[in-house]
Amino acid sequence: MSTRSIYIASPEGDTGKSTVALGVLDLLVRQVQRVGVFRAVSRVPERPAADGGTGVRDHVLEMMLAHDGVDLDYADAVGVTYDDVHADPEAALARIVARYHAVAARCDAVVVLGTDYTDVSGATELAFNARVAANLDSPVLLVVSGRGRGVDDVTTLTRLSLTELRAGHAQPIAVVVNRAEEVVTDMPAAARAGISGQGLPTWVIPEEPFLGAPTVAQLADAVDGTLLLGDPDLMAREALDVIVGAMTFEHMLGHLADGTVVITPGDRTDVLLGLLSVQAAPRFASLAGLILTGGYRPSGRSGQLAAALEPHVPIITTTMDTYEVAGVAARTRGAMTATAQRKHDVARAMFEQRVDGDELLARLDVERTPVVTPLMFEHELVERARADRRRVVLPEGGDDRILRAASTVLARGIADLVILGDETAIRARATELGLDISAAVVRSPTDPEHVERFATEYTRLRAHKGMTVERAREIVTDVSYFGTMMVHLGLADGMVSGAAHTTAHTIRPSFEIIKTKPEVSVVSSVFLMCLPDRVLVYGDCAVNPDPTAEQLADIAASSAATAAQFAVDPRIAMLSYSTGTSGSGADVDKVRAATDLVRERHPELSVEGPIQYDAAVDVSVAASKLPDSTVAGRASVFIFPDLNTGNNTYKAVQRSAGAVAVGPVLQGLNKPVNDLSRGALVADIVNTVAITAIQAQSTPSTTNGASA
Repeated sequence: MSTRSIYIASPEGDTGKSTVALGVLDLLVRQVQRVGVFRAVSRVPERPAADGGTGVRDHVLEMMLAHDGVDLDYADAVGVTYDDVHADPEAALARIVARYHAVAARCDAVVVLGTDYTDVSGATELAFNARVAANLDSPVLLVVSGRGRGVDDVTTLTRLSLTELRAGHAQPIAVVVNRAEEVVTDMPAAARAGISGQGLPTWVIPEEPFLGAPTVAQLADAVDGTLLLGDPDLMAREALDVIVGAMTFEHMLGHLADGTVVITPGDRTDVLLGLLSVQAAPRFASLAGLILTGGYRPSGRSGQLAAALEPHVPIITTTMDTYEVAGVAARTRGAMTATAQRKHDVARAMFEQRVDGDELLARLDVERTPVVTPLMFEHELVERARADRRRVVLPEGGDDRILRAASTVLARGIADLVILGDETAIRARATELGLDISAAVVRSPTDPEHVERFATEYTRLRAHKGMTVERAREIVTDVSYFGTMMVHLGLADGMVSGAAHTTAHTIRPSFEIIKTKPEVSVVSSVFLMCLPDRVLVYGDCAVNPDPTAEQLADIAASSAATAAQFAVDPRIAMLSYSTGTSGSGADVDKVRAATDLVRERHPELSVEGPIQYDAAVDVSVAASKLPDSTVAGRASVFIFPDLNTGNNTYKAVQRSAGAVAVGPVLQGLNKPVNDLSRGALVADIVNTVAITAIQAQSTPSTTNGASA
């Protein structure tokens, strides 16, 4: 497949091209295996400080290169600098072309970032972008800003820009009006098509102030500030508003809102202590930060009191005066950096909702690769979960990772969520972290109405064990039991837990309450092993230490069903240290018996066993050991004889082959409950929520209209 590229250009600066570029990059990594990013002209050179460069990097390019689907070095992804263009435009253009082709040779598709309008006049710069795009043979996605513009102004700017691009022999294929005002956003689709005047698809993305909000850390850098008190981790929170605290405290209270940064002279300890009391009080604004000006710091008893309050909110001190700091803060715009997860979530959601990705890909004529990369698989999980949204309960609301994952899940529309814990504390912590979980239901596991209902039902389920309502009331307030009861009674479609609890703590309630499917004798697990070019299913790697032959057969059948559920064609390898009839012994006999049971009970399944791993995956080994097998050499579902073998193998493949291990995914239960590793990353939690939602789609939803 020849390398395809897309050139993202704009006629001016501050159009929010990075939002669009991130969305386009997401589209391409779902379509092809190797995606590159290239900045034709950068403000800063590619050389690090050690080699005589500035050491400063292009933050947009750096963000794009940090994407999981891109594997390029910064130095390789830069064409030339503005100085190079000024010195000799023709030589600069030749170097851009040569460096681009070096990147394209390593990629299936390339996103080319146009210039950012920080150096030369707009008309000249757009013309140069057109020349670059034409010489790279890259079709152009034009991004124009709708900020402060009505329909007529946007139309005029778009048409003039398209004329300029075509004059330079570039090929525009679509238009995005970004940061648009409501009057443009609300245009009917037919009217939008007329903006270009030439029938090009035109998509409109509304203005989102949050994307341009600086973080507290960026404000601190801008004013040359130092963190005096507070949690360093909260420096990453976005400053949604900046005010000067020069009025009386009573009047100031009316101007405070969540995400506000207050600038005040450093010797106004009355204001400082008042603001810290606001932070400590429930149902008052959660400030993003305080900036103390003039080089003053709280001292004496006031300073001791401020420190004793142990504030979480970052308190920054600077030598600049209040007026100067206010001016700098007003001019500071937040960059979308590689670590700005919530901004990424919001930007991706806006692009996905507003831009027709299928049409854009069709215009680029990017052929989908038959390979399934980890990012492609993760995208399919998200898309399938979003197509039929389910409600998932997260019992561990006190864990920041859960809150961060919840923010991503909600922003991207993956699932509806119920989070367990104290609502005031959870919402306050989410706000403090700069997260938006407003769409989630937060439920206390001690809520009397639910506790009584759950205790009554749990007593009924465990009556044969002598359970009493009094004892049940204590048990169901445990978050794992409470969440499991929600799933059992249809108040949620599935549960994800384990970030802060053991596997046993997470799944024991499921055994007691949800129980196994009628045709399954054992609950088991699989890992979805995402290799660079395909997805394999490994089971059981997390639950059953030494399954019997009958249990192995059930694990194989359950794993095949899970594989099919996630678009993996199930070809089952029943693994052993021996292949075919070449070996004997109790362990081999167990696998042989399990294989016979699978064939007897599920004749529709393709299964081979006993079989060694190499014969299961390597065509040449399979040809010599099992030449007539339809599974050997091409197995996709691997059933390990015991937990020791399975757990170690999945970890070895994960670490040695760089595979992404998604799971464990529990199978065999009547309703989905999934366990997290206690070391789970936020991305792991998001993927597990998506998997749980997909599993729930095969069970009729009972949450519609049900109150969580």
